[in-house]
Amino acid sequence: MTSFVCTPGARVKGDIRVPGDKSISHRSIILSSIANGRSNISGFLQGEDSLNTIRAFRQMGVSIERNGDRVCVDGVGLHGLEAPADDLEMGNSGTAMRLLLGLLAGQNFDSRMVGDASLSSRPMRRVIDPLQAMGALIESEAGGRAPLQVRASRGLQAIHYDMPVASAQVKSCLMLAGLYADGETVVCESAPTRDHSERMLKAFGCEVESADSVIRIRGGQTLTACDVEVPADVSSAAFFMVAASIAPASDITLQHVGINPTRTGVIDILRLMGADIELLNRREIGAEPVADIRVRSAQLSAIDIPLELVPLAIDEFPVLFVAAACAHGTTRLSGAEELRVKESDRIQVMADGLSELGIETQVKDDGIVVEGGQIGAGTVDSHGDHRIAMAFSVASLRATGEIRIEDCDNVKTSFPDFVELARAAGLRIDIDGDGDGE
Repeated sequence: MTSFVCTPGARVKGDIRVPGDKSISHRSIILSSIANGRSNISGFLQGEDSLNTIRAFRQMGVSIERNGDRVCVDGVGLHGLEAPADDLEMGNSGTAMRLLLGLLAGQNFDSRMVGDASLSSRPMRRVIDPLQAMGALIESEAGGRAPLQVRASRGLQAIHYDMPVASAQVKSCLMLAGLYADGETVVCESAPTRDHSERMLKAFGCEVESADSVIRIRGGQTLTACDVEVPADVSSAAFFMVAASIAPASDITLQHVGINPTRTGVIDILRLMGADIELLNRREIGAEPVADIRVRSAQLSAIDIPLELVPLAIDEFPVLFVAAACAHGTTRLSGAEELRVKESDRIQVMADGLSELGIETQVKDDGIVVEGGQIGAGTVDSHGDHRIAMAFSVASLRATGEIRIEDCDNVKTSFPDFVELARAAGLRIDIDGDGDGE
């Protein structure tokens, strides 16, 4: 089991590019596999989660060649996938499992998806129930947990679905199933969520209507191959945004970061706290807006996080809690129940770790209260959650002494080069305390 040992006192400097966006990387493989023709993908995330998605489609007969972050996919069309001989391994990725479930629900063969212990504990009823309402044949473990068995489709019917929880994964799952359904599938969001699926479907020639939180997609459409450039992941960039904000004398530029307006909640929240963040060289790459993000040290102040920003920053809250610990005053978060069912219970796990380091917290059912203060030294358990591990690495910048972070193996699922890039930016991180990074 890998541990990070982090030493305080560093400052964060330089120009860096974090890995490709995980959400877009997953979707690029899924859509290019069911498109007609050859798609070329650049900037692809080489993390375990994304690579598992490639392996799954190879198991279903799709020819996929990868050379580093460049991927070439020979799509087989909407109905060209083949029955996999073995289980489809999703590892730690809820995105892959939920999106593929929508796709597999419309196939004429049986399939079975499995995941690691963390993924097997996460709720899947939120996608199983609406898919079954469309006519999908899905079997699960107790409570709607993985492994998930999908039987050959007898034909899906379009539905009108009001999502009870704001979730881009649920929305995207139903849109993919909608491609195989008879009629027009309508999904109504309770709050705006990331819209990568809508943007990318349109880039592949699919007609998708999206207005006033209502998404419409007609079944039976043909997707046409296209080239996809994956921008740097704003969720990965968030660790360096907070790092540069809290460490004195810091100044860092993060290159080519996706700034999709459904993903920039972390920037908005940090700015409300007083962060010095500048978006430079804004441009459009394919279907996505990107920019270079410059962040300099700033004195942060506590805020009540606006409810409307919560779904737009749901993956970035672990490191935002670190920002709150370094801010002057009391930061309050509510409306974030979704954090309870991520790779870990991110509210409780972050609260436990911050408390271990001397920061006062109060846990709520749907959020947390964080009192700004002095981060101390100590040992924290990431519970195998990549974002928890990286967040506490950032916390070490303002600690009084060494922070040891246990159970960091899963960092490779989303950010395989995190330690190397963090060191290049100035953070002092050793692996297992051996001092040589091996």
